Amino acid sequence: MIGKTRVLNAGSVGMPFGESDAHWLLLGPDVQLRHTPYDLAKAAERIRATSYPQAQDFAAHNVLQSPSVKEMLEAFSKAELK
Repeated sequence: MIGKTRVLNAGSVGMPFGESDAHWLLLGPDVQLRHTPYDLAKAAERIRATSYPQAQDFAAHNVLQSPSVKEMLEAFSKAELK
C-alpha cells in the first residue's frame, strides 16, 4: 500500500527471474498470482531475430538463463525510491 492505493507487481512475461515462466496476475474479487510455462528456446530465437540492439545478450541472460531472485532483489534495491 502507498497511502490508500494498493500497488501490485504482476511480475514479467518477457523478462522472468527465479522461475522461468511468464508471471502475471488475475484480477477479480481477489488477486491471484499466476504463471504459465512457455518455450524459452523459441522465445529466445524470436528475440534474436529482432532489430533490438542487445537482442543476443537479452536472449542469453534474461530468457535462456533467468536471473536468480537474489540477483533481481539486489538490482531492484538499487532503484528503490527513498
